[in-house]
Amino acid sequence: MVTIHVNATSEPPGLPTGAWDLTSFLENAKSTIQLWGGLALMAFGAIGLVWGGVLLIRKLMANPQASAQHQSWTTIALLVLVGGGLATGGWSLVSAIGSGGQKTIEDLGGGTVIVQRLDELPG
Repeated sequence: MVTIHVNATSEPPGLPTGAWDLTSFLENAKSTIQLWGGLALMAFGAIGLVWGGVLLIRKLMANPQASAQHQSWTTIALLVLVGGGLATGGWSLVSAIGSGGQKTIEDLGGGTVIVQRLDELPG
C-alpha cells in the first residue's frame, strides 16, 4: 500500500532575499565597473598589440630612406609590450600596478616631515 502525505500548510520555496541598501548597490556597481573596465582594457590591449605588429611589419618592409617611417622602434616595442600585457592581464594588471603605487605612497607618507620657518629658529 502506498501512502501519500500531503502538507496542508505548504509554503512556497524560499526566494533569495534581495538587499536594497546603498552598500550592496555600491559593491555591485564596483564589481560591474571592474568587469566592464577590465574587458575594455583587454580590448584596447588587443588593438594595441595588433597595431604594434602592423607597424613592426611596415617598418621592417619599408625602405630605410623612405619618409613613411614615422614610428620609432621604441614606440613599436612599447605598443607590443603594453598591448600584450593589457590583452592578457586586463584589470588585474592595472590593479597590481596601482597597488604597488599605493604602497610607495604609503611608505613615503609614513615619514614625518618637520617644517620650521627661518624666523622661528633660535639665534
